Amino acid sequence: MKIEVEKCAKTKIGDIDFGSAMPFGKYMSDHMFILKWENGQWGTPKIEPYHALSIEPSSKVFHYGQAIFEGMKAFRDANDKIFLFRPKDNIARFNKSAVRMNMPEVPEDLFYDAVKQLVALDKAWVPRGEGRSYYIRPFMIGCEPALNAVPSAEYLFMIIGGPVDAIFHGDVTVKIADHFSRAANGGTGFAKCSGNYGGQFYPSTLAKKEGFQSVIWTDDATHTHLEEAGQMNFMIRIGDTLHTAPVSDRILDGITRKSILQLAKDMGIKTDISPILVDDVVEAGKKGEIKEAFGCGTAAVISPISALGYKEHYMKLPKLQSEETFAERIRQRIFDIQYNRTADPYGWRDEVL
Repeated sequence: MKIEVEKCAKTKIGDIDFGSAMPFGKYMSDHMFILKWENGQWGTPKIEPYHALSIEPSSKVFHYGQAIFEGMKAFRDANDKIFLFRPKDNIARFNKSAVRMNMPEVPEDLFYDAVKQLVALDKAWVPRGEGRSYYIRPFMIGCEPALNAVPSAEYLFMIIGGPVDAIFHGDVTVKIADHFSRAANGGTGFAKCSGNYGGQFYPSTLAKKEGFQSVIWTDDATHTHLEEAGQMNFMIRIGDTLHTAPVSDRILDGITRKSILQLAKDMGIKTDISPILVDDVVEAGKKGEIKEAFGCGTAAVISPISALGYKEHYMKLPKLQSEETFAERIRQRIFDIQYNRTADPYGWRDEVL
């Protein structure tokens, strides 16, 4: 399917100061991709100037939550070449989410071409500097204007994006949940659907009132297994082993998570992908065996955790030198691939132009 392109009359890039902070997701570039599903098929794919949508208040997304999304990034190297990072993994996961939410899948080739053409058109918006990138947000919503509680017959698939800075959360303390859960078996935890994130906000707000910055979710049935950290996958180093929970109906199959596990293996770091018991973590904390813990995902890449709280237990993690931490060593390996500073034996780097 050929993508129709309408260029904006005037760029708004001059409104952005690339030399100052660019809060995550605040600035959108000049163009967006849009594609509509109706009458059982996809319409004409278009790249248009970024603009507000006109959508009926009765659109099903507002009432029944048919909404999914992905998070991707484009990077500029020292020679001004621009690369994506594992885009086809994002596309595959997006369509997996679409199936779970009873939405139409987007043709892989069209999705891929749309991302590359949009980034190429707005290439001036891809910032320079380690940690900086052009954040890409593909999403789909049910837009049929009808209040009957059945799947939408119409959908909008769109891709928007803009420049972002590196995300640094500082000293993050997290509370291990003992009541709330992020997802349940048979549910939508593995899908990137909007409700998964909206449902996290209230427990996270309660944790902040207790002095924590985020929550580590536990399983829905027993609250005895650690699963995800806030909106990210979770990893914890006990001794010299890096532990993470296996993906499941409840846990997102994170692309950054998979990248970390592959790099750790090739760096000689021992990893363990198996259920993580809360009691084992508390016991390791008492013995001083927890060396580091972190969340990982597209936005922040790796977000170190400085302390864990569980009921009456408060486990402060040691401050290690950068060269001693698995998190920082792996983070730099990822950056080296993303910014084209090293060879990419995995085929993760995808050149745009």
